[in-house]
Amino acid sequence: MPKSYHAFFRHGAYHQWADVPSARQPWALSDEGIQQARAGARILHDMLVEQDLMLAPVAFCSHQLRAWQTADLLIAALRDLGHEITDLKETSALAERGLGSAANLSVAQIEQALAADPRHDAPPNGWKSDSDYCLPLEGAESLMMAGARVATHLEHGGRPDRVTIHVGHGASFRHACYHLGLLSRDDIARFSMFHARPSLICHETDGTWRYLAGAWKIREPKSEPKD
Repeated sequence: MPKSYHAFFRHGAYHQWADVPSARQPWALSDEGIQQARAGARILHDMLVEQDLMLAPVAFCSHQLRAWQTADLLIAALRDLGHEITDLKETSALAERGLGSAANLSVAQIEQALAADPRHDAPPNGWKSDSDYCLPLEGAESLMMAGARVATHLEHGGRPDRVTIHVGHGASFRHACYHLGLLSRDDIARFSMFHARPSLICHETDGTWRYLAGAWKIREPKSEPKD
């Protein structure tokens, strides 16, 4: 198996509804998020120079507007820095954890719906950040399921000896890194991701993964994780 490299980005800050599990919110980047995306391109450029690596011509992002905008801004800025990227492909594989029929409801609304349905038990305390809990609703995923989906995309979405860009969502990327052996179970809860800052990883010829560059954000104690 040839070696491949991957740069993954959490989208920039966006106009997120409060008290709503981020999931598939359709809102655009904020002005801050736009600036974060442009700054992220320079950070990745510097990583590539330091590691003596070149970008793959195709980049990937989720279907959420904030991820597509982040990727589009990154690519434009990277082209200005001399990199050749010819195509941006959207994929459901990079989406954040899906809540199925509860998509874009508030936490209170989701819990109210489950309480009103005699087929379901109340969700456990802290269910939103529970890696293994899956809402008992059609189309829902657990965070671990979302991470496995993203990990599979990363395993098959690279180009030999090039760096492929992937723009998606923080929680699904963190859980993907657990599946790839880059984070421990405890690390998932301990770390978050900075908006629009790259992490650079390598898929080795023996199938293992190695972290090359980028910094995790240390989550404040008891803070709610966001995508």
